[in-house]
Order: sequence, then structure tokens, then C-alpha cells
Amino acid sequence: MANTPIPPEDPSTRLAGERTLLAWIRTGLAMMGFGFVVARFGLFLTELAAVDKVAHAPRTGFSLWIGTGLVLLGVAVNLLAALEHRRFLRRIDQRQQYVAPRWSLGIVVAVILAIIGVGMAVYLVFLRA
Repeated sequence: MANTPIPPEDPSTRLAGERTLLAWIRTGLAMMGFGFVVARFGLFLTELAAVDKVAHAPRTGFSLWIGTGLVLLGVAVNLLAALEHRRFLRRIDQRQQYVAPRWSLGIVVAVILAIIGVGMAVYLVFLRA
């Protein structure tokens, strides 16, 4: 049994890993882009108030913090996806069985975005009324 040949590697496994990495990269880039838009939205409201000569311009602090948080979250998602992909490739090279990670990156990102979304909804409903 010690001389059993190792079956050839299925290339679709590596390609599936590459597709997963690219999907996470797109997700991270989209989060960074959306974060930039949210961060600059407060500046847009300030400029709009200046054009309309409104006595008190809306505050922009909350959108700046949320937008910056989304940009940083996008960076973190890209870095974590790269690390996870590196681990995946190492397991393939060592012919190890796939073991699901303890914490799924998708679930962690979904929970963080849900918390941010609830915070934004509370801000829009209660603080801007």
C-alpha cells in the first residue's frame, strides 16, 4: 500500500480557488468604492447647502466615518481573501483534504455589513428627522 500512486491533481480545483479569490477581490473593491461615495456624500450635502444658502449646513461627520470604515473593511477583505487563498494553495500542494475554516469570511463580512446598515438606518430615521 505504500507504493500506491498519487492521483493527478484536478485543475478545476485550482481554477475554482482562483474564481473564489477574484470574487472576493471584486467584493473588496466594491466595498472600497461604496465607502468612498458614502464618505464624500457629506461633502456633497455641505456644498449643496452652500449653494442654496442654507443657514446651517448639515453635518458630515457620520458619513465620513462610515465611508472610511467601509474602505478599510474592503482593504481587510482583500487581504484576508489573499491569505485564505494562499492557505488553500498550500493545502493543494501538500495534497491535504479540504477543511472548512472555522470562521467563514463571507459570514463575517455579512455580519459587519449588517451592523453598519442598522447603524445607518438608525441614523437616518432618528437623528436626521
